[in-house]
Amino acid sequence: MSSYLQEARRTLVLATPIIVGQLSQMLMSVTDSVMIGRVSKEALAASAFAGSIWGVFFIVGVGLMIPVTIMASQARGANDSVEVSRWVQHGLLLGTVAGTLGAVLMILVGTQLHRFGQPPEVLVLVNPYYQLIAISLVPTLWFQVKKQYAESHDHAVAPMVMMVLGILLNVFLNWVFIYGNLGVPALGLTGAGVATLISRSIGVLVLWWWIVNLAPGLRAGWPAHWFSGYEWKRFGRLLKVGVPIAFSLVFEAAAFGAAAIMMGWLGATALASHQIAISCAAFTFMIPLGMSMAVSMRVGRAVGEGRQDALRPIGLGAQAMSAIVMGLFAVLFAFEGQWLASGFVSEREVIALAGKLLVVAAVFQLADGAQVVAASALRGLTDVKVPTAITAVAYWGLALPIAYGLGVKSGWGPTGIWTGLAVGLIFAAVALNARFLRMTRTGDTP
Repeated sequence: MSSYLQEARRTLVLATPIIVGQLSQMLMSVTDSVMIGRVSKEALAASAFAGSIWGVFFIVGVGLMIPVTIMASQARGANDSVEVSRWVQHGLLLGTVAGTLGAVLMILVGTQLHRFGQPPEVLVLVNPYYQLIAISLVPTLWFQVKKQYAESHDHAVAPMVMMVLGILLNVFLNWVFIYGNLGVPALGLTGAGVATLISRSIGVLVLWWWIVNLAPGLRAGWPAHWFSGYEWKRFGRLLKVGVPIAFSLVFEAAAFGAAAIMMGWLGATALASHQIAISCAAFTFMIPLGMSMAVSMRVGRAVGEGRQDALRPIGLGAQAMSAIVMGLFAVLFAFEGQWLASGFVSEREVIALAGKLLVVAAVFQLADGAQVVAASALRGLTDVKVPTAITAVAYWGLALPIAYGLGVKSGWGPTGIWTGLAVGLIFAAVALNARFLRMTRTGDTP
């Protein structure tokens, strides 16, 4: 038991600034929703629709970037700074290509938004906000690679501070561009897109400057050159691990994106309520997500150090902490859901429906935390193929069919759609944790 407590404490020390940074990133989305919601429920619904599509492309990019952290952590565990720098160099180029292709594909998809069956009042507002957040995909992925590099070297505080400052900048820019201040015309939803693109671009430049000039502890593993020394076999290893992870993540992200589209079939009120509830649920999810990032790095480092006996204490210690936190949020959602929703919009029908959805969110809070921690622990072991199959079954074999059947066909409406999502999350949590326990029974890695 002492080893479990000791590993939990170490994970918490690494995870705390990561969690604050993740909460800050999510708070940017929440503040966007609040400030857009003050324009109209149609604008809020349009941002939800655009954001659901952006989320799929973003999560694919994140999945491709995760192996950079795993490989760098294992190299650091082996005390090989040259190997660390090589993985970072290849990861940033891969992030550039993935972000650019993702932005182009998203813009192409943007020409066919009318095919998603969304309300006309939503479609008339969604562009050019949609195009602006598509372009922001490139700086977002650059920031992810640099942030994870710093965190893998126990330098998590500075990225956290930058993300907090990024929220303040985004709020200020929203105030300027959404509502029309300081001589700028009121751009409404489009203004939110302008603010997002500017704040994300500035954030990645500041983080790069900090790593190069103010963080001597990171220089040993930072690439000395960027235009030579690339190896196809390294890209191959990154893709061998990253592609299954990307599929695993996109199964979940696309399921939630599809849920948002189904909400749009039910009208602007349902879609706006979904955006409020998903913003609240996603905000609390940032805590186990930050914990899982620390777990992935610590498991990868333990593998590099040959400490097989530490794998299970690292994973299960984080699971216990996640369960405590998510249990508290479940109580908040169950009893104060409408109060939370009232902070976003003033329309009573939207508040009432969002409150009902947050009751469903209360049910899957523990499962949501448990599945993300287990998945990240398995990624630290570079075990990705079986977890990908598990997530495919969870979200596309269970969650979406049940959501469609209950929410669209059986007349349950929005709560039926969210019930389907809850079933998928619970299945994923049970199956992924069972996989982690099996993989660490004897300390063997795949």
